[in-house]
Amino acid sequence: MIRNILEYLEATAARLPEKIAFASKEEALSFQELLTLSKSVGTFLLGYGKRNSPVAVMMEKTPSSIAAFLGCVYSGNFYTPIDSTMPKERVLSILNTLQPQVLLIDEKSKKAADYLEYSGEIVILEEISETEINNEALLRIRRTAVDADPLYALFTSGSTGIPKGVVITHQSVVNLTEWYTETFDISHQEIMGNQAPFYFDSSVKDIYAVLKTGATMEIIPKQLFSFPLKLMEYVAEKQVNYIDWVPSAFCIVANTGTLEKVVPETLKKIAFCGEIMPTKQYNMWRKKYPNALFANIYGPTEATVDCTYYIVDREFADDEPLPIGYPCRNTDIFILNGDRLADEGEAGELCIRGRCLAPGYYNNPEKTEEAFIQNPLNPHYPEKIYKTGDVAKYNEYGEIVFLARKDHQIKHMGHRIELGEIETAVNSIDLVENGACIYNTESQKIVLFYCGREATQSYILKKLRDKVPKYMFPNVMILLEEMPHTLNGKIDRLRLKEFYDKKDD
Repeated sequence: MIRNILEYLEATAARLPEKIAFASKEEALSFQELLTLSKSVGTFLLGYGKRNSPVAVMMEKTPSSIAAFLGCVYSGNFYTPIDSTMPKERVLSILNTLQPQVLLIDEKSKKAADYLEYSGEIVILEEISETEINNEALLRIRRTAVDADPLYALFTSGSTGIPKGVVITHQSVVNLTEWYTETFDISHQEIMGNQAPFYFDSSVKDIYAVLKTGATMEIIPKQLFSFPLKLMEYVAEKQVNYIDWVPSAFCIVANTGTLEKVVPETLKKIAFCGEIMPTKQYNMWRKKYPNALFANIYGPTEATVDCTYYIVDREFADDEPLPIGYPCRNTDIFILNGDRLADEGEAGELCIRGRCLAPGYYNNPEKTEEAFIQNPLNPHYPEKIYKTGDVAKYNEYGEIVFLARKDHQIKHMGHRIELGEIETAVNSIDLVENGACIYNTESQKIVLFYCGREATQSYILKKLRDKVPKYMFPNVMILLEEMPHTLNGKIDRLRLKEFYDKKDD
């Protein structure tokens, strides 16, 4: 029985010490090198004397950054990945919530760290990477570890403009990894082409599948996803046979006709997650890879990455949605309409129970209580479920089909976004009088309506750079004389949507 994910690394390093675990264009680490570097980082962090406390890791996306994560775990603590290109205000908001014992950076992230003007302690990986390993002290930490200890905290978009830190435990990631590697038959022969940033929960699957099985992860350079031809040439060059990407990455390849020019023969398993995969583009891929395994995977960060999956086993018309399928192992999904189960074909809120659930949000008991509630179907003993806010239904095959978000939270470019966070940022800009966002699912565009004649679109985008990540920038901006309101004084979003639909026609 695995209590700690480091057991995966140690077993694989003993079995395949020289095999490459993680590789990027500039760097590669074997399992033994990864183990050694992780233990050095862990030994250094022991000096802070804390347990089950956060360490923030702000680094470039490299094999060494994974060693930094695992070093945090060796020290008996948990890690929070922070992207060095995130806007200053967002990073400081995360650090303010976390109050980490240390901010761990690498040389390449020094400029970003200086820009933050962060008052807490900052440690540079390269300066501690040669720390002499204290195996005895690391072992003492491990002896008292339990599988309910936190492994990481990932921050998702918050409706108030303040990101929420989802705490995930070892037991949940072990549960995910065992299901994932078994279901998709991942072995040491797998070469996984990683797309997801490390602060995005989908990368968790890639990282821990590698540690368990001895597979190799190729970290695909981020810029290649803007150049689909070069991207697919890279996939071919690295002989990648497994990809688990956000649908937008698959769509850019399909929409640019790249599949007519480059079709890497090594690809055998193709999964998509993080947002709705358009069936038209899926069919373009299926046509080129008739014998590949295709999977549609769904899950919120609060349910440890994945909670349902569908291995595509029949043909779908371009206008027919792909199901999100069935619950992952050790997970129960139910669709609630109020406090009762929805009937077949009836829409309701998708709710989750099981080993996959997060304990809650870091330093945020109010939001935790709101989202993680007592199972209304079980009045007899305490049992938490997570209300996703996603609307779904069962189709005639008994498969779950995702329909929409219950509130203003959206999935855009693979990221879960609260429109309220964008609005908070926009409304803080000095020349903007008022701002409200809607999301057009057909065009997959974030639409910003705003008041304030002196605020030009370029001015708004310039100001947003330090407030929200680029993937949260509005795709369309519409200036209004005044914002429409409902009778109770709230912004009338229905009228905004109607206005945009007419304008779009």
